[in-house]
Amino acid sequence: MRILVVSDTHGNDSMLFKAYQQAGTPDVIIHAGDGEQDALLLDAATDEQLWYVAGNCDHGSSAPRERLITLAGRRLLITHGDLYNVKNGLELLVAQGKASKADIILFGHTHQAFAEQRGGMHLLNPGTLWGRAPFLSYGILEINGQQINATIHKIE
Repeated sequence: MRILVVSDTHGNDSMLFKAYQQAGTPDVIIHAGDGEQDALLLDAATDEQLWYVAGNCDHGSSAPRERLITLAGRRLLITHGDLYNVKNGLELLVAQGKASKADIILFGHTHQAFAEQRGGMHLLNPGTLWGRAPFLSYGILEINGQQINATIHKIE
């Protein structure tokens, strides 16, 4: 299964669509907050299943702040990250992932792309598709049986 992961689009739906085109056709799309309206536009324009959560800048949203879903036999915790103070470290986020028995944690908020394994889980922050970052990026999460691969891709 190939999953496009984005976050922090902040109204830059044109860059979101560019990431979608650059990524090729994913099986699923996940938006980790701060761009709910962008996620809804992409959802209306594509056929792939789309999951999203509300971020701290999605004012008035009725979307959940986090979700725990299962894809390809793996448990994914999707959260924006602000509730776990990710700008000051990942300890709270990793603890929540362990408590949720997650295999993979997808988050945003920092606008800094990040992919690594920690505490027996894969963590992926796809970065941002909005102007205030060293580079604009998205993530690709691939789940093939027991193998999980998370990569960061710069917008070209």
